[in-house]
Amino acid sequence: MKSKALTVESYLESLSPDRREAIGTVRKVILGHLPAGYYEGMHMGMIGYVIPLESYPTTYNGQPLMIAALASQKNYMALYLMCVYGSTDTASWFKEELRKSGMRLDMGKACIRFTRVDKLPLDLVGRTIARVSIKDFIAMYERSRAPSGP
Repeated sequence: MKSKALTVESYLESLSPDRREAIGTVRKVILGHLPAGYYEGMHMGMIGYVIPLESYPTTYNGQPLMIAALASQKNYMALYLMCVYGSTDTASWFKEELRKSGMRLDMGKACIRFTRVDKLPLDLVGRTIARVSIKDFIAMYERSRAPSGP
């Protein structure tokens, strides 16, 4: 469910205590591993971790490039890892590390749905966020936007 909250703090306050605690735990992991230059704020109704437009203004939709996002949906919470979605190398690495962890995730291409924070491999989430610098994420984005074919 898209939130109308304007700040991360007001977003968190709007959540039920159990969701606030779970989202807060994942948020702490992300913030503890977020490479320099990204910032946290409300984006698209979610807590987003983005490259500010001042650092990279030429996006296809005029919005900051988002490496990750956190949201509380109706029936689950979601962690969006755009850094996994946008890179086949990172996606392969992530899936292999996930296999090694023995955990199973309810996961789409970028979205990991969870009902409890203990169902997330938090260490892997942190390592995934940490491995994608702004330079690497911009390069990934630019490759995805480049014309294909002759």
